[in-house]
Amino acid sequence: MENRRSFLKKAALASAAAPLLATGCKPSPSKDKYGIEADLSVESTLIVPKAAGLPITGTFLDEISHDIPHQNWGEREWDREFRYMKAIGIDTVIDIRCGYRKFITYPSPYLLGKGCYMPSVDLIDMFCRLAQKYGMSFWLGLYDSGKYWDTGDMTYEVEANKYVIEEVWERYGKKYSSFGGWYISGEISRATRGAIESFRTLGRQCKEVSGGLPTFISPWIDGKKAVDAAGGNLTKEQAVSVEQHEREWNEIFDGIHEYVDACAFQDGHIDYDELDAFFTVNKKLADRYGMQCWTNAESFDRDMPIRFLPIKFDKLRMKLEAAARCGYDKAITFEFSHFMSPQSAYLQAGHLYDRYKEYFGL
Repeated sequence: MENRRSFLKKAALASAAAPLLATGCKPSPSKDKYGIEADLSVESTLIVPKAAGLPITGTFLDEISHDIPHQNWGEREWDREFRYMKAIGIDTVIDIRCGYRKFITYPSPYLLGKGCYMPSVDLIDMFCRLAQKYGMSFWLGLYDSGKYWDTGDMTYEVEANKYVIEEVWERYGKKYSSFGGWYISGEISRATRGAIESFRTLGRQCKEVSGGLPTFISPWIDGKKAVDAAGGNLTKEQAVSVEQHEREWNEIFDGIHEYVDACAFQDGHIDYDELDAFFTVNKKLADRYGMQCWTNAESFDRDMPIRFLPIKFDKLRMKLEAAARCGYDKAITFEFSHFMSPQSAYLQAGHLYDRYKEYFGL
């Protein structure tokens, strides 16, 4: 039996709706705080060809942040986030790292035993469940001890991840069909001490444990905008040439292609008129070694003194169009939730989402 309060609430809603039903009118669009209604008949007029870029079909999930703020979402916000991603065609979500220094995304017995902090929520379990719910593939980013950033030597990352890879597969990989692959999270730009052997070792273990699930890396190009994020400069004079980039990455790909299936170079460290030159080399090298050529289309702006804010739409468009011209296989982004999501802490992110949908006709 209904109590008095629920009865009165239903009666009030019914009486409020009655005039609209009687007249056949629909509720007007919601007003903003100034009382202004949106004119839903107004649309942007694009003067460039629509949908000429490579669509973004994957995104990192940055829940162990280094230099962008947490949004402190719970599962309700994350569930809505997955629906926003699904609505624009994202089919792959990648936890950028399952831990960074002492902060971790799941209650790892090994890492807790090494002094890491206990997380309040098992994010990896949540991401696997949400990916399964929305028909997406979840990829696990490996643990980042921070020692590579301190020393420049990647070999430190191998020891901890020997245990992490086993743990993650036992806890989540065997449980969820959405568990689709691995991200080897060490970020390099050029020939780095221990990089080839570390990528080979970690890639081999990921594949052996999971029955051959794919792996990928997302390095950066040592271009003119590859500057210290904590510094004041936006560019540097000493940048790698296209020829040197090709020589160095030919050597790296030669050493890792057996155990690394795809490479998604970060696209924000070079200028917009350099995109085709570097992208052509990246695709040529990937094809040579039988690897997938992805682009990590950064959705944050590296051209501003404020680090980091959502990117101007035309900059993102130009990068995606270059990836399409060069025949890239997939576009992922760093990172949808902060820089493209309608529920991001940044107001500009929701506008970028709207512009992206207009451009791709979504």
